[in-house]
Amino acid sequence: MVTRLQRYRQIADVLVKYGFGILVEEAFPWLRRLRRAPKPADEQRSVYERIRLAIEELGPAYIKFGQIMSTRRELLPPDLITELQRLQDQVDPLPFEEIRPVIMRYCPNLEECFDIIEEEPIAAASLSQVHRAVTREGEVVALKVQRPGIVDLIETDILILHSLARQIESLFPDLRVYNLQGMVDEFSTLIRRELDFVQDGTNADRFRRNMRNIPGIKIPQIHWEISGTHLLAMDYIEGVRIDDVEAIRAFGLFTEDIAALGFSAYVQQIFIDGLFHGDPHPGNLLVTRQGEIAFLDYGIVGILRPERRHAFANLLLAMTMMDVVGVIAALERLDVHINPADLDSVKDEIYLILLDYREARLGRVNLAATIQGLTDTLRRYHIKVPSSLMLMLKVIIMVMDIGDMLDPTFNFDRKIRPYLVRIMAQQRSSPQAIAGTVRSFVDAAEGLLAIPGNVNDTLKALSEGTITIELEETDLAKIVGVVDRTSDKLIVGLVVAAIVVGSSLILRATDFPIPGYVATLAVVGYIFAVLVGFYAVYDILVRGRISRRRGR
Repeated sequence: MVTRLQRYRQIADVLVKYGFGILVEEAFPWLRRLRRAPKPADEQRSVYERIRLAIEELGPAYIKFGQIMSTRRELLPPDLITELQRLQDQVDPLPFEEIRPVIMRYCPNLEECFDIIEEEPIAAASLSQVHRAVTREGEVVALKVQRPGIVDLIETDILILHSLARQIESLFPDLRVYNLQGMVDEFSTLIRRELDFVQDGTNADRFRRNMRNIPGIKIPQIHWEISGTHLLAMDYIEGVRIDDVEAIRAFGLFTEDIAALGFSAYVQQIFIDGLFHGDPHPGNLLVTRQGEIAFLDYGIVGILRPERRHAFANLLLAMTMMDVVGVIAALERLDVHINPADLDSVKDEIYLILLDYREARLGRVNLAATIQGLTDTLRRYHIKVPSSLMLMLKVIIMVMDIGDMLDPTFNFDRKIRPYLVRIMAQQRSSPQAIAGTVRSFVDAAEGLLAIPGNVNDTLKALSEGTITIELEETDLAKIVGVVDRTSDKLIVGLVVAAIVVGSSLILRATDFPIPGYVATLAVVGYIFAVLVGFYAVYDILVRGRISRRRGR
């Protein structure tokens, strides 16, 4: 087990090796005595490339941190984002004897659980490695086994990252705009979830339920009887990476069909289910010989509540329609707060971004480039963006990249727009939307109904002498008259609103048959409500104006 002091020394050696000795000297001068003398850095490499190489050498926690930061396009320079996206989470596998005890925690006698366990892993990463096995029932499974001691190492590195973030923000105040401590907090939550294989398996079960109505989408079944926090047993799926175009064609499949299938799956995950696969790199998406797309690794998922789904749909639709006002409004609903002093400048930049891509060759809006331009603008103005929004944008860009690779004619913008229009229409007429409207109406009605009572309380207080105001008799009569007219209009308004809401619920009812005469009554109710509404508007605008003139 590596102690924290040993880990500090390892980190210091790596940072100095790649040319970041000044940071070590400033942040941790007490490490000077403990450092070894590493080889000098290769100065011919760019600073961002050296950052990436240092992260890879520092190990799993830093690699995961870098991968998560690669989604923060609104914070980090584009060249650094490019390097972070190249981070490789592949390491040499551990010997089977070292990971055998982990499997035996959940199956003390391996012979009773498995006929075969292949000791050579089929995949190895910094947090886990995967072995193919055959159960006693003859089912072929993949065993995702967590590396022994990785939790302690990750927890040590999280403590060090927190310390580094505090020191850097203290030494370099200009960097506080990046909220490094907030980034580390977010990373800590995400990687702890990823280390909990029970959460990983639970996410897989949710995705399988959500995707069951899309033919061609395959989610592995979890074998919970031999799974737990450090071991996850799932159906073994044989296929090729989704970016292996030649292998997919060798199966006799059309890559254009695979692109369309993957697009449909992600549209449902993001805009309908509100739970989407957050790490769609090609290694996590397999294509089977039957033309199915298999989703693997559910450690990182995105969650979208209904109101955020609607706002995100609005954002993408506004971008495809070159609507700057719509983009700003959608960002505000997604908790992106723009400084009022910068608002006009931000609008101008977004307008230019949308204009540039509208005038691109073939008249095609490149939504990926538009998203990149938008995030660059947010970064220049130091506008904080929720991590959930950045994860969504990252996923959209990765899906577009895969779609273009599989189908050169793939046009995400043209494909997504009909979906967005239909989804937004469905959301407006959904039971949740109707319930929200009813709640708003009830709240407003309660407020209006409270007006006469509040006026009565005020008049009572006046009569009891707790408030002394001199009133003429004519003024009091006017107040009583206003209250009476307000009450009458309020009652009429409540009746009309009740008819509209009741008729709407009757006409949208689908769970039980509605007699024809009831539907007719609902339509008559609509007509009556419209007529009364017109009369009420006339009464307020015309007769009210005449009354005010007489009162002068």
